[in-house]
Amino acid sequence: MIGKIKNFNYKSLLILHTLALIVTSYFFKNFIFIGVYTLFFFISLYITKYGLKIIKKLNFLQNIRTEGPTIHFKKNNTPTMGGIFIMLPFLIFLLILAINLGYLDLILLFLTILGYFFIGFLDDFLSIKNKENTGLKTKDKFILQSIISIIFIILAYEKNLISPLIQVSNSWGINMHIFILPISFLMLVGMSNSVNLTDGLDGLAAGCSGITFFGLGTEILLKEQQELIVFSILCYSMSGICLGFLKYNSYPAKIFMGDTGSLSIGAILASIALLTNSIFTLTIFSGIFIIESLSVTIQVGFFKITKKLFLKGKRIFLMAPIHHHFELKGIKEQKIVENFWKINILLIILGIVLKINL
Repeated sequence: MIGKIKNFNYKSLLILHTLALIVTSYFFKNFIFIGVYTLFFFISLYITKYGLKIIKKLNFLQNIRTEGPTIHFKKNNTPTMGGIFIMLPFLIFLLILAINLGYLDLILLFLTILGYFFIGFLDDFLSIKNKENTGLKTKDKFILQSIISIIFIILAYEKNLISPLIQVSNSWGINMHIFILPISFLMLVGMSNSVNLTDGLDGLAAGCSGITFFGLGTEILLKEQQELIVFSILCYSMSGICLGFLKYNSYPAKIFMGDTGSLSIGAILASIALLTNSIFTLTIFSGIFIIESLSVTIQVGFFKITKKLFLKGKRIFLMAPIHHHFELKGIKEQKIVENFWKINILLIILGIVLKINL
């Protein structure tokens, strides 16, 4: 049915999203979820609208990569660092919950996301300052991400907040023992960078993130564990924030989220999945992010191997991440984004069905 919708634009996604949340709230007999989503949707809508004026005054403008598709050059000087308006309401909400509830997992989550937020902010700020699309060096960014991730994982594991038993369903799990530590590291750093790589077309990362947060929030509710409901609330709040931001980020984008938003969003998804034992399901939900990341890994790996063998590097895709490949194939940007949204929705449905039936 979703595949038959010809013009699946922002309004379509918003309507579908809202209806799905109403059904979810009714099914679980708790309307706090639709309330939280609605509240943060309008908060995000409001602060992005007025924050956009501040970003323009501060001259925080995007510098487009010269090696990217030439069609993107028209996006040069678009206001960026919009991730500030995504993360500030979420961090404030998370801090309020952490202080009032006093849960160690919420405190660790807050500190971890705050760390990723500052990495993204610093990367964006240096890009703007240097007037080119290069902020932190890849190595430096990875080191900072690794330090924050390792601290989070070790503390969470020692306090039994991360389980070595990866739950596939309520009745079936795989015990990874000590190997849960490298898996957690790969999940956290990998998801953060995957969302970052996906943020290359107008509305792609924000739309897919909003959809994925909805799926993760619903999957956590299906666990029927009272102590985890707070994480569902956090997911639905982020879903609302992403959809509110998407109003100004969808094609043609008036503002970009930058690394400030994309790195943080990926870290939130992974951290919550680790704390709620939703690793398996999030892997399905995040299929778009994973494919985007894999396309880069495959492209770079194939190029290096063929360069060693034939002294001339060859490429599988016209350009990576894969959304640029489709662009260079002549597919319109908004059509690529809309189709990726549809795929993401189908992945959410698949993940929920597997969760219920396995």
